[in-house]
Amino acid sequence: MTASSFTDAEYHQRASAALAVIEHQVDRWLDQDMIDIDSHRTGGLLELALPNGSKLIINTQPPLHELWLAAKSGGYHFRLQPDGRWLDTRDGVDFFQRLSEQASAQAGRPLAFAPPP
Repeated sequence: MTASSFTDAEYHQRASAALAVIEHQVDRWLDQDMIDIDSHRTGGLLELALPNGSKLIINTQPPLHELWLAAKSGGYHFRLQPDGRWLDTRDGVDFFQRLSEQASAQAGRPLAFAPPP
C-alpha cells in the first residue's frame, strides 16, 4: 500500500485517532495512579515523558502518510494499511505493539497501548 491509497483527510483522521487513543490511555494510567507519564501534544507531535526522564515521541508525517516513533532504541516509521492498522515499514510490526514494547522497556514495567476500536 502506498501513501496515495488514502486521501489526506483519511490519513489525518486516522493519525489523529491514534494519537487520541495514546493520550486517553496515559490519562487512564494517571487517574488510576499506575504510572506518572506526562504527555504533551502540539499539532501532530505527541511527547510522552516517563518517570525516569526518558521520552517517547510520536510524530505524524503528512507528506508520507506515516506515523513516526522515536524511542531510546531508535526511530520507527509506520504506514497505514487498508485494514486500519499502522505497520512498520521495515519489519511489519504493528505500531501499538511497538509502542507498548518501547514504553515498557523505557519505563521498566509492562505498559500496553491498544489500537482504536
